[in-house]
Amino acid sequence: MLDHINEIMRWIVAPIAAFVWFIYMRQQRNNTDIAVIKSELSSYRLSNDREIKEMRETVRAIFMKLDSIEQSLRK
Repeated sequence: MLDHINEIMRWIVAPIAAFVWFIYMRQQRNNTDIAVIKSELSSYRLSNDREIKEMRETVRAIFMKLDSIEQSLRK
């Protein structure tokens, strides 16, 4: 009877435990990778928002300059 339990542990339970451990470790690595990707995405969004804000300010400055040129030409 003890031999049967030993064989069951060796050929069924141990491989299942190893597989579960492998899946757990892989899931932890994936969670870390996802956290890094989210952080990078946040950084890219922030820099993109800054660039868009700078472009808007530049376009506003150009339009203001064009308005002043137009006003001076009308005089």
